[in-house]
Amino acid sequence: MIEMLERAAAEVDDDLSAAGLLAAIRAARDVENAAAARQLDLAARWADLHPPKSIHSAASFSVPGCEHEEPIAGPGTPLVAEFCVAELGAVLGVSTTSAKRLVGHALELRHRLPRLWTGVQSGAVPAWRARSVAETTIHSSPPLTVEAAAFVDSQVAAVAGRVGPAQLDRLVAEAIQRYDLADADPTDDPEDGWQHVDPRHATLHNEDVHYAGTMRFEAELDIADALDLDRALAHGAATMKALGSEASLDVRRSAALGDLARTQTSLDLNTNEGGRVAREERAGVSRPDLPHAREVVLHAHFNASPTPDGPILDATGRLEEGQRLILLDHVKDWCTDTRTKVTIRPVIDLNTELTTPAYEPTTRIREAVILRDKTCVFPWCTRSARRCDLDHVTPYDAGGPTSTSNLAPLCRTHHRLKTHSSWHYETTAPGTYDWTSPHGHRFRRDRTGTRALADDPPDIPQPRRR
Repeated sequence: MIEMLERAAAEVDDDLSAAGLLAAIRAARDVENAAAARQLDLAARWADLHPPKSIHSAASFSVPGCEHEEPIAGPGTPLVAEFCVAELGAVLGVSTTSAKRLVGHALELRHRLPRLWTGVQSGAVPAWRARSVAETTIHSSPPLTVEAAAFVDSQVAAVAGRVGPAQLDRLVAEAIQRYDLADADPTDDPEDGWQHVDPRHATLHNEDVHYAGTMRFEAELDIADALDLDRALAHGAATMKALGSEASLDVRRSAALGDLARTQTSLDLNTNEGGRVAREERAGVSRPDLPHAREVVLHAHFNASPTPDGPILDATGRLEEGQRLILLDHVKDWCTDTRTKVTIRPVIDLNTELTTPAYEPTTRIREAVILRDKTCVFPWCTRSARRCDLDHVTPYDAGGPTSTSNLAPLCRTHHRLKTHSSWHYETTAPGTYDWTSPHGHRFRRDRTGTRALADDPPDIPQPRRR
């Protein structure tokens, strides 16, 4: 039946004129916007059904590298029971963090940005525009009060949500100044609306890796720092050209930035001894008395083909950190630098069952489980297994062995969820896990990722809408 409908739709589309195609794609976009608005409304209702039992179980964003937690939405929005967000994300096919963001945006819009919320639900403002505003007001530093958020709401709603990032930042800065949300600094210019917003940052976009083995690094620097860095890169690029490099200026500047991360050549070259050391390094002379400028611990996985002369590695493999494509030539380049210390982890046969009578897994068992599963095995979670706890699928106290077939990596959030909520899972094969949510939705997580199982969830009575 579905195939017949798709074939009929394709036949109709084939008969459309240019004007008809434009009208059809505009209608499709309107349907998409309406569905996104509906999803925000349902996410807010899901939050209404799950108030926290205490403030300690309220949903929050964990900030990497920090001891504190950040609320799911701004001041004045209701708290949400922590574990309900995971089931919403699993049903939507997204991570728990993405589900938190969806619920946070919905609550921020409904409670602190009501004009934008009305615009979204009426179709006047696309949901994605409103969500970008909510993301900014949630994470403003210092936090926006209810009154300050209302000011931003009134200004953005007046232009139907059509503001760019720079305009939105200025509005937030004005709200911070207008409502005196930051401690006054006697050196600040009271007419400067940017005085409380510090845009400096240095961000590695490690989720997007180019096939050539590069990543994008973005930074906003102090003016003096930016000029100093520019001069250092220009000097490094010129030095490489003088030494015979035929790479383009952009490539040489990029390489010079990498050199700055590993060495202090500006200090070395100011002395005769430093100049000699630099010349020896460029000539490839090994200097064991010097500290290593770079230490590389390789967790690279390549398929090996047996030959009479020994195994031959494929040209492409996988870098464990981030599950990224890696070329064998890249590994060779990293290892040819005389200032690089290379550590290669031993190969483990993942088909071998490893076990120990103790509760704590051995280093070899832990490494085997990490290499097998790669990430947290909760549905849709992408947290690296190296930053996860190892959980006994069948509890150790219930007779579950400490073995590779009964251990699975779970990030701390999902480990707590499995321990303290009605989520549960089982191992159907090494590296394959079937999860069941509190409302009976089932998911299979294996080496290929996550997929929802086709079984319909049981008929569980739902709470009555208030």
